[in-house]
Amino acid sequence: MSKCKKTSIGGQALIEGIMMLGPEKSAIAVRRGDGEIELKVENCKKLTEKYKFLSIPFIRGIAGIFESMKRGFAALNYASSIAINEIDEEPTRFEKWLEKKFGSRAVENIVMGIATVFGIAIPIVLFIFLPTLLAGTLDKYIGSGIWRNLLEGLLRVIIFLIFMFSVSRMKDMKRVFSYHGAEHKSIFCYEAGEELTVENVKKFSKEHPRCGTSFMFSVMVISVLVFSVVSWSNPFIRMALRLLLLPVVVGISYEVNRFIGRHDNWFTRIIRAPGIWFQTFTTFEPDDSMIEVAITALREVIPEEEGKDNW
Repeated sequence: MSKCKKTSIGGQALIEGIMMLGPEKSAIAVRRGDGEIELKVENCKKLTEKYKFLSIPFIRGIAGIFESMKRGFAALNYASSIAINEIDEEPTRFEKWLEKKFGSRAVENIVMGIATVFGIAIPIVLFIFLPTLLAGTLDKYIGSGIWRNLLEGLLRVIIFLIFMFSVSRMKDMKRVFSYHGAEHKSIFCYEAGEELTVENVKKFSKEHPRCGTSFMFSVMVISVLVFSVVSWSNPFIRMALRLLLLPVVVGISYEVNRFIGRHDNWFTRIIRAPGIWFQTFTTFEPDDSMIEVAITALREVIPEEEGKDNW
């Protein structure tokens, strides 16, 4: 079935829920323990709209990933707070002390700050520092800086694949990844111009070419090419250079994904194939209740003006 349009609406799977982001609004839909759907809708204005210079090619990718991380962590925090309230566990003594000392709002900000730091630090350690150190231990056997950089890039991709495969095997993450599949299916259904019903959504693929997972995979591959042009014998200097070049990698990856998303031919299908394949780790088939959540969130962010969400 051919799609009638390509939408800029995107989403993120959460704990028992989904966030959808449109050109004007964001919506978070979360399934509560009693079966009802908790819905939070907000007007939103993207950084590239507030500050025009951030819409410049390459720069817009860096601004976009920063904004996505910020919005994504906030959505995860909101969804997890609903899940915790459903469990209704008694706060620990430490949590009570924090709330008494700083207030409930401050505690939320502290937790959010810690989660953000870890969310940024863990990928940097796993996918930049670790491959650089491992490749550095083989310097005396490799000899050439070019081969060392290529080996480092290969290790980065392998570590990334192992990490995502391991995460996808976790029971709780399987449900999150099923919501991820529901997100993709509902967007496909909307792009096809069909009514957003559970039965219609179920017909579509759980792998989507403009998925954030494909973007992450592109970052891994493009980092191999970008980092390979910089060679330094000292592993700590190499790690510092990798961090400095990371915005360049993100900017290039965004433009590549944008180009792939706008065109559908044999060339772009070949380029997007690895990212589509990689989604087998991060998307699972959803059940009907998950699709209902996705539809609820998606309906809220579809703009009234026809074509305003065109990709």
